[in-house]
This record gives sequence, C-alpha cells and structure tokens, in this order.
Amino acid sequence: MYCTECGEKLTLMFANGEGLVPYCKNCGAFRFAQFATAVSMVVTDRKKEKILLAKHKGQPDYILFAGYVKKGETAEKAVTREFKEETKLNTVKFKYMSSRYHEPKNVLMLNFILVAEDGEPVLDEKELEEVKWFTFDEALEEIKKDSTAETFLKNALTEIKKLN
Repeated sequence: MYCTECGEKLTLMFANGEGLVPYCKNCGAFRFAQFATAVSMVVTDRKKEKILLAKHKGQPDYILFAGYVKKGETAEKAVTREFKEETKLNTVKFKYMSSRYHEPKNVLMLNFILVAEDGEPVLDEKELEEVKWFTFDEALEEIKKDSTAETFLKNALTEIKKLN
C-alpha cells in the first residue's frame, strides 16, 4: 500500500481506537483505505415469485444487477437509476438488505431487494447480453457460485419468502 498523497510506502501503525492502520511516515498521517461504493439489486416481480438476472457482455455467468454510486448520489437514487438504465423498467419499491466488501474490484457493495414494475425488460445492449426471469430455485442454480451475488441472493430469498 502506498500513500495517496505522496506515494510513500505505508507501514501499519496503531491508531487510538482504530487498531492497526496504514500510516505515511513522510506525511505523518494515517491513510484509511479508499474504495468505490456500488449498489447490487436482487430484482423480483410484483408477485414476488421470480428473480431477474443479467449476463454482462462476454461473461458466462448470470449475476445480479449492479452499478456504481456516482459522486454526490445516494445509494437509494443509484438503485433506481441503475436498474432503469439497464432494463428501461421502473422500480416499484426497494429495501436495503446488507453490505459486503468485494475485494476483486475494491468496492463496498450495498445490496437491496428491488420490486420491478410489470413488463418486459429492454436491455442496455452496450452492457448486457441477456436478462431473464427465473424461479427462486432456478435463480439459485444459475447465479455464479461462491460469489458476492450468490450470498446476496440467498439472503434476499430468505427475506422475500418471509414477506409472502
């Protein structure tokens, strides 16, 4: 790890109440990790019987809908914006579920259950190759195994089944 201000190699040092934190000896300052924030959506229909999954261009696996939170934007705004951009469908309602750090992309994922308006999605062909509705069991079968998306999907299905 290197200092984002001066480029000096960071060392771990104890910070009061924080434990070990990267420290820049050159700047004389602690440097907390910086990462992007994104939203992830488990999309269900109004009857809460199906899950909508997506395949990104050139990717073999179905995943959840997701997108980065833009500077100055709330996570709640990002949820509705990203889903609309990728499917042209509106959001009926959504509920925050949980978060998880996704190390491969250095991003904090904020997961939501999203209820989509009725209608067929019109996919954003620049980003997506396919979108498809699945039953709960089919969605669990199709989602990328041992992924952040699978963890979020399993948690959301437990919550959705409680609501039905």
